[in-house]
Amino acid sequence: MNPSTVVTRFPPSPTGYLHIGGARTALFNWLYARRNKGKFILRIEDTDKARSTDEATRAIIESMEWLGLNWDEGPIFQSQRYDIYNAAIDRLLDKGAAYHCHCSPEDLEARRKEAMAKGLKPKYDGKCRELGLGPASGSVVRLKTPLSGTTRFEDRVKGPISFENEELDDLILRRSEGSPTYHMAVVADDIDLGITHVIRGDDHVNNTPRQILIYGALGEPVPVYAHVPMILGPDKTRLSKRHGAMSVLAYRDMGYLPHALLNALARLGWSHGDQEKFTLDELVKTFSLDHVGKSAGVFNTEKLLDLNGVYIRETHDEDLARAVKPFLEKLGYTGLEESQLKKVAAALKPRSKTLAGMGEAAGFFFTPEISYEEKGDKKFLKPNALGMLEDLRKALALAPSFAQKDLEDVFVAFMEEKQIKLGKIAQPLRVALTGKTVSPGIFEVMEALGKESVLTRLDKAIEHIRAKA
Repeated sequence: MNPSTVVTRFPPSPTGYLHIGGARTALFNWLYARRNKGKFILRIEDTDKARSTDEATRAIIESMEWLGLNWDEGPIFQSQRYDIYNAAIDRLLDKGAAYHCHCSPEDLEARRKEAMAKGLKPKYDGKCRELGLGPASGSVVRLKTPLSGTTRFEDRVKGPISFENEELDDLILRRSEGSPTYHMAVVADDIDLGITHVIRGDDHVNNTPRQILIYGALGEPVPVYAHVPMILGPDKTRLSKRHGAMSVLAYRDMGYLPHALLNALARLGWSHGDQEKFTLDELVKTFSLDHVGKSAGVFNTEKLLDLNGVYIRETHDEDLARAVKPFLEKLGYTGLEESQLKKVAAALKPRSKTLAGMGEAAGFFFTPEISYEEKGDKKFLKPNALGMLEDLRKALALAPSFAQKDLEDVFVAFMEEKQIKLGKIAQPLRVALTGKTVSPGIFEVMEALGKESVLTRLDKAIEHIRAKA
């Protein structure tokens, strides 16, 4: 690979589903790689065997696929790469940059309490640091952290950051049971995979000096770091479930479109002038770390809902029909014809904000026996509407087609003949066909229902009114 090639990674832990914060991190890494014609790697950090699950791994991958954040390499599983981590630890031991520590957990705890009682920082006191010990049952491997000096780095978002080395611990690299610690695995992986840019949440800032020290001890170049600000809810507190911090798949299952969620995620802490809405291509062309803000982004579910409605209205009817079909099937509607679904999608999309909402609103199209809302029944399916509906039924039976233009011509001729306006016939007809007083445009409804269904529903409404008389 060209040494100047940008390589980013997204490294989720499969201890739970992919949520908004993680998805935003994945997007920023993906955009930066695509913007720079680089490489994007998906790495599953599953060394925590007790908490990692196959279900969470599948959900993360499914979430990434649904969002369209395709990766160039991976998924790579840390649990399968222990040889890489152990080789790096052995290098550090051979160089004298790491050492075996035989201190027991009980001994460590007692010395920490003693340090705290003296008002000292409760960090490892370096007891085994210069003893030249070898491996032993229950021992760990620690990094020889510099005892003085400063670890500095230039954060692409936050600017210059520094940490005093004397404040840092002699970090454990390998646990007593032989597994690598988080910091060791991350650094060894990033070196092995050629990661050039680490873009992650600013909750990782305190991890960075520890990882930089491991790079230095191994004699490897340090990647560029960019720590993006946290995400807040509308009340400016840390984003939580009460703000809508659900998993990516939960948004999918509620009927959000992936591009709407990606657009909302991109705008959390990043901007490009005054532009609010972007296509994916536009995001790739305009994304820059220089325009990631230092202040936290606010996640607003109401804005996301409105944006989703915009994307639904802009989606081609054919694509929208395919997207809404699973939501209709989940509601129990089967045997759906693509041609009708396309017409239903076209009729409903001006009023829809989610695919789930569209599916629920579409129910009357696919229900053989609709029921009438009580209010609409009493107000519009009255005996004085009977003759008008009977005559309209005859006119519609003779319609050359049920395309909207032909239906409009039938209605124009009918209204001229009866000397009435559309308002007088539209509401009784709407209730007769949908059971509701509010629906998409009456011509869109009729075209989507089709001639046979419209005539059948009119027959039922006519009989219903006659039964009242």
